[in-house]
Amino acid sequence: MQKKEKGLSAWQLTMMALGTVIGGSFFLGSAVSIHAAGPAVLFSFILGGVLVYFILYALSEMTVANPDAGSFRTFAARAFGQGTGFVVGWVYWTGMVLAMSSEATAVSILLREWIPNVPTALLGSLIIIGVTLLNLLGADKLSKLESGLAAIKLLAIGSFILAAVCLIAGWLPEHRAIGTGELAKEPLMPSGIKGVAGSMLIVVSSYSGFEIIGLAASEAEDPKNTVPKAINRTVLWLVGLYILSEAVLLPLIPTADINENTSPMVAALDRQGIGWAGTVLNIVLITAILSTMLAAMFGLGRMIRSLADEGQAPGWLKEEQDVPRRGILFSGFGMMVGLALGLMFPRVYLFLVSSGGFALLFIYAAIMATHIRFRKQNGCPPDGKCQLWGFPYTSLVVLILLVLAILSMPFVPGQESGLIAGMAMVVFYSLCYQMTKRRTKRDLRHRTASAHNSCQSRQK
Repeated sequence: MQKKEKGLSAWQLTMMALGTVIGGSFFLGSAVSIHAAGPAVLFSFILGGVLVYFILYALSEMTVANPDAGSFRTFAARAFGQGTGFVVGWVYWTGMVLAMSSEATAVSILLREWIPNVPTALLGSLIIIGVTLLNLLGADKLSKLESGLAAIKLLAIGSFILAAVCLIAGWLPEHRAIGTGELAKEPLMPSGIKGVAGSMLIVVSSYSGFEIIGLAASEAEDPKNTVPKAINRTVLWLVGLYILSEAVLLPLIPTADINENTSPMVAALDRQGIGWAGTVLNIVLITAILSTMLAAMFGLGRMIRSLADEGQAPGWLKEEQDVPRRGILFSGFGMMVGLALGLMFPRVYLFLVSSGGFALLFIYAAIMATHIRFRKQNGCPPDGKCQLWGFPYTSLVVLILLVLAILSMPFVPGQESGLIAGMAMVVFYSLCYQMTKRRTKRDLRHRTASAHNSCQSRQK
């Protein structure tokens, strides 16, 4: 693969990460977590932010030591063997494909408010095709497009926070001060601790996508400096914006009135009589979700190329070009299949986001387990830059919490199918690796025997 003379900057990596993270899982999917946990969803988002902090810095330590294009898949393979790397790579690819199929579904749901007669399947398919074709432009052009789209959605979240604060304080004309509003009327945990635990899948999914920094590290300018800077900025922006937006949302609307078919922000503004703002926000939501899909496709193409380079993906996906076109097109086809699969379930969006969420939680657990092994084998990265404090206790606690979040999925109705699909994914790819391993050994024996017979024939 040809190497770029100038790679991605820390700012471009940050905007690409924010472009991937802030999408449908937050703007639309957070409705599921708010409905499940009630006002206690704030604790879920704070805990999710803490988990993201530790996962990102664990990934950063390994990435600084080796900015490989395969990122966490390569690290897992080195720590636990090729079988683990195979499963981690393919589960991540499948999970992100399903998650992005859910993003396409989310855009379709939003668009149908204006064009109700167009089927979700057609809208979703057109969106996936457009995102796939745009990704063929390459990393530099895509990062510039992502920076613009990410800026739009950051502005949208900031505008919502400002509007909500004005409503709460009574600073808008013809609107009385809401104060604590609906927040004062609701119990902290309407569904108990189970609701909070069950909400963690969607909350962590709302933060998902930050791992794009690791996948893009091989194309970064001076990865040892740009990657840690990008991670610092990503954590600060994400945690701050998410917690603030949820905090000002809760007084505006009862959590029981929120569902996954409407963005909580739009529903809250509509309820307060600011329907025009909700319409504007809906338009922004569409651009936000599209930017998430664009950035995610960037990572998917590179993951497929990494798998193909290791002989763990079909040979026809291997390529030497700077832009992994075959991997991108293959991932786009996978999203179309994911969209079709999701449409077979009555609650399409929830199935796709929960099954994709399972895969991402599984990957984050694998990152923490790999980091524990990495630090025990190698100590700190080059130059002694240990960024994750409290090792090994913090890594172990985060790993346990991620496993508990997976086990808590059935606490939210509708997520059981996602848990089953996720577990089936892990089992399926484990069996695939065993079959691939046996076939490789059989082919090796066959080639060895053929070479031996050929040698004997020449001797005669």
